[in-house]
Amino acid sequence: MYIQSQLANVIKERRSIKNGYLDQEVSLELVEQLLEVAVWAPTHGLREPWRFIFVSSEQKETFVAQLVQTFPKEMQENRRNYFSQPAAFLIVVMQEDPRQKQWEEDFGAVSSLIQNFQLLAWEQKLGVVWKTNPHIYDPKVRDLVGVAPGEKIVGFLHLGYFDEVPKAMPRTSVKEKLTVYDGK
Repeated sequence: MYIQSQLANVIKERRSIKNGYLDQEVSLELVEQLLEVAVWAPTHGLREPWRFIFVSSEQKETFVAQLVQTFPKEMQENRRNYFSQPAAFLIVVMQEDPRQKQWEEDFGAVSSLIQNFQLLAWEQKLGVVWKTNPHIYDPKVRDLVGVAPGEKIVGFLHLGYFDEVPKAMPRTSVKEKLTVYDGK
């Protein structure tokens, strides 16, 4: 049996859009609408360990100018070019529970939320790539975006409309990754 549905198609068709963004604004209204649905991700104990920082298309240039100042001088021009590509950013922040089990459950919940957001954005022809570059750990970046002690930047979501869909990368067959427990 082969699963065929709109959801299955969106899951298989979604791509990370890393460049080639169009010069088109990403609205706060759309981001809010996508998040209102994405937050229905599984979340243990309904802890909802997430919060979001939206950098609009209108504020992006100012934000990028401040962000690149957190990098060493010799990297700033490279980082300016890199961060200037997306039309907007959504920074996803997680509350860090000191208990390992809860921390891992919360990270799983936030990751599920991000996947929901990416799938919903894809349906709206909005490209997203989830970035976890080293700057998300930099105290200067954390200060810039107002991340408090006890919080973790899970990633910068680069957002933008696009007109060229990247080719799909092959996936390993599940048959190579699946073991069936036989009770022995």
